[in-house]
Amino acid sequence: MVDVPTLVEQARAGGPRAVARLISLVEGASPQLREVMAALAPLAGSAYVVGLTGSPGVGKSTSTSALVSAYRKQGKRVAVLAVDPSSPFSGGALLGDRVRMSDHASDPGVYIRSMATRGHLGGLAWAAPQAIRVLDASGFDVVLVETVGVGQSEVEIASQADTSVVLLAPGMGDGIQAAKAGILEIGDVYVVNKADRDGADATARELNHMLGLGESRGPGDWRPPIVKTVAARGEGVDEVVEALEKHRAWMEERGVLGERRAARAAREVETIAVTRLRERIGSLHGDRRLDALAERIMAGGLDPYAAADELVAGLTGEN
Repeated sequence: MVDVPTLVEQARAGGPRAVARLISLVEGASPQLREVMAALAPLAGSAYVVGLTGSPGVGKSTSTSALVSAYRKQGKRVAVLAVDPSSPFSGGALLGDRVRMSDHASDPGVYIRSMATRGHLGGLAWAAPQAIRVLDASGFDVVLVETVGVGQSEVEIASQADTSVVLLAPGMGDGIQAAKAGILEIGDVYVVNKADRDGADATARELNHMLGLGESRGPGDWRPPIVKTVAARGEGVDEVVEALEKHRAWMEERGVLGERRAARAAREVETIAVTRLRERIGSLHGDRRLDALAERIMAGGLDPYAAADELVAGLTGEN
């Protein structure tokens, strides 16, 4: 058994091993997870969570590393949660992002963690919300969450971050891909990386045009800026940080930040509740109650929906 209070205290003091252990408890769905979350609850809520997403090859890891450098210059503690594709053999993360961010490995003010998706769609790992809570409660000022290469349905980062950054690159057809993926609806800040390549200006113009199509923003509403960068050289990164801070200030002024965090907490509760129900239903295979309902369906005395209602009522104690 882990001494959770001591572990939390060590994490708050900046101990990377304690932070790593807490996240491992989350990923492993430890029996002590309830105790961990209860201990962290009063400590979380201060970190600024920034999500970075985009198609494979646009430079997400390089951009994330550049943002880490920019925030460290401001004296802020930064955590990175890099969600990697799962290994088809071990089920673990492929660790590509940690390799690219090796420049920050010796910085005590930076913590980098790779997390495997383990088949979870949406661009994030199933344990990401709790891992973000661990990093938040551990005293990091900024938590950067980098998703796997986003496809046409992997836009879950918008529901987990305070601010979502969408990265695109010239010559990759990202304008069309962004429209197909629904990315135009989730971005708070857009970054055209690799802006030293031909077509960067055209990509920015196309993106700006798409953002304007069907726009229904009113006076004072947030208009996502488009920033051009060359992250590998650090060019334009300060402008990205400036755009992020402007968005944060806008959200705080209008109460949007609190609304987003409340919605995030509600989704987290819903996910946990649904998972618990699935676990209970999964344990019913071979259970006489399920067999009895199946027999009634086969006899024509009950339809599947009514049977499901009876089953749910029995599991939840409803009358």
